[in-house]
Amino acid sequence: MKNMESFLFVPEGSDFTIWNIPFGVLERKGYTAVCTRIGDVIVDLNQCMATPLFDGLDLPGEIFLQPSLNAFMALGKGVTVPAREQIQAALAKGGILDNDIYKETDIFLPADDVKLRLPIDIGDYTDFYSSREHATNVGTMFRDPANALLPNWLHLPVGYHGRSSSIVMSGTPIRRPNGQTMPDGADRPVFGPSKQLDFELEMAFVIGTGTKLGQTIPVQNAEEHIFGLMLFNDWSARDIQKWEYVPLGPFLAKNFASTISPWVVTLEAIEPFRVAGPGQSPEVLPYLAADGKKNYDIHLSVEIIDADGASKPVSASNFKYMYWNMCQQLAHHTVNGCNVRTGDIMASGTISGPTPDSYGSMLEICWKGTKPVQMPNGTQRTFIQNGDTVRIRGWCSKEGVRIGFGECDGTITAD
Repeated sequence: MKNMESFLFVPEGSDFTIWNIPFGVLERKGYTAVCTRIGDVIVDLNQCMATPLFDGLDLPGEIFLQPSLNAFMALGKGVTVPAREQIQAALAKGGILDNDIYKETDIFLPADDVKLRLPIDIGDYTDFYSSREHATNVGTMFRDPANALLPNWLHLPVGYHGRSSSIVMSGTPIRRPNGQTMPDGADRPVFGPSKQLDFELEMAFVIGTGTKLGQTIPVQNAEEHIFGLMLFNDWSARDIQKWEYVPLGPFLAKNFASTISPWVVTLEAIEPFRVAGPGQSPEVLPYLAADGKKNYDIHLSVEIIDADGASKPVSASNFKYMYWNMCQQLAHHTVNGCNVRTGDIMASGTISGPTPDSYGSMLEICWKGTKPVQMPNGTQRTFIQNGDTVRIRGWCSKEGVRIGFGECDGTITAD
């Protein structure tokens, strides 16, 4: 990694270093625009169109005067990659924007003065089930260790289509869902609020350029269609899920809400953090064969913050644990000719590691309620209570370079 430093102040430990250049959307006095962030400064990219920053790229005049990133992402990596590189260079010391004439403009805005909005116009949402440790843990709890993984799991990335309309941005309150559950020992279901509300620690990738119906995306071309990554919390009502999921899978237990972070971090930003994924055995079918390093070393953490503000860390995991990688997921998703569209989101499924402190859900952390989490005020948690905030963070760090994904917070409100 070459040396680079921004002329804007970046606090130590910030997610938003010169190496990052994430993309989001700001909203200010009825005005919306695509933006990026350095330290505690939001950079309005639409205002930057009046500077020489994007010279040579022939960008559409209002490409950043948009309520979402979709129009920009749809331009394809032949445009978005050099655009990001020129933004990065402009924000470096001695760059185009390192000039007193821009200091009093609306290019640079204090982060605390800017409202961020959902950055993607999300068309479709698919959730995978691609962590071997998570699938094994759940299978062990609900079946038996010898048959924890179902016969198809090691041969394909299992997934289902979720509900995009209920994906919300970090900070949006989450209402405890109602639904049918079957209490232990009962012979009839009951209706009411979920008593086993859970988080799922996930990451999601965003489709940049789409495909036509009937077109497939080979593993080796998948990254051309993946614009970037976001943090993702796939809230889950375990008691509702247990009763409803046979035979067609999750429904009301999942579709009430999912929380995403406000920033999309590009694949190009996290390129230095590529790592090899777990070995896959048995050998996958040829259309899923993925050569090279397809996983990423992204540290992930989860904490529960109670209504009084006391915090309890409950998970420290890593995206590198994923058995099925993003390229395999996208290749499998489209192998039957299913088309994908700009702004589609594909979530990883719960990311669990090999040890209890790296499990990615309360179902696993508390092992089906048998190992409660002790909160600072002396109370216990087996699942998430009203007033609790679940805070997810993610970051890459190596050789003094840090790239983070921002906040992914959700607070549970009463049913």
